[in-house]
Amino acid sequence: MSTLTVQGVSVSIQQQKILESISFQLEPGSITALVGHNGAGKSTIMKTILGLQEKKEGVIKLKDTFQKEDFVRFKQQLAYIPEEPFLLSELTVMQHFQLYGESYQMDKGKLYQKIAHYLNELEIADKQNEYPESLSKGMRQKVQTICAMLPDVPLLLIDEPFMGLDIYASDFLQQVMKEKVQNGTAILLTSHQLERMKDLADQYIMLQQGKVVGSGYMQDFEILKRRFE
Repeated sequence: MSTLTVQGVSVSIQQQKILESISFQLEPGSITALVGHNGAGKSTIMKTILGLQEKKEGVIKLKDTFQKEDFVRFKQQLAYIPEEPFLLSELTVMQHFQLYGESYQMDKGKLYQKIAHYLNELEIADKQNEYPESLSKGMRQKVQTICAMLPDVPLLLIDEPFMGLDIYASDFLQQVMKEKVQNGTAILLTSHQLERMKDLADQYIMLQQGKVVGSGYMQDFEILKRRFE
């Protein structure tokens, strides 16, 4: 069974068609790069899968759960790292992690073990009682990244995963992503860092003006890329 099925999804905003009949599948234990120029529709696909953007037509299914039929169960099976960190000003760093743990009904022992590990590896253990407004953008991105990495879910969506992260944090995130894939998670990500994407992703989906214009194995991406340059 595919982890994610997107079938015939179209999105229009103020009468303008943003996505047109998008279809693809993600298999368990795979990393798929969503590539294309600015405005191609990459972030819109992410937001549509998340339910933040309403679709005009089409079907989105996560394992055996249809987005439209059981949205709560659908959302509990995915995690998301946005391009810009979105943190709640009234919660401390630790309270964000605790909120995620409760939202995904995580075992508390496992939750705090993961929190301690990620805080240590990303060198922000001294920030756990801070509020977002006192953190730099890079620190906020680390917090947002940890939040998404805490639950073990079938699907992980990542929009520009390395934005705002230092080299060490980027390398650590890449390592964690590979570990999650080994445990069966499917990852869909966008990034302008194509060299890192080529080392990381198994497959690609190429968008142009809201349409899928190509897909395949990542090693074949350079051939297709040259056709559209």
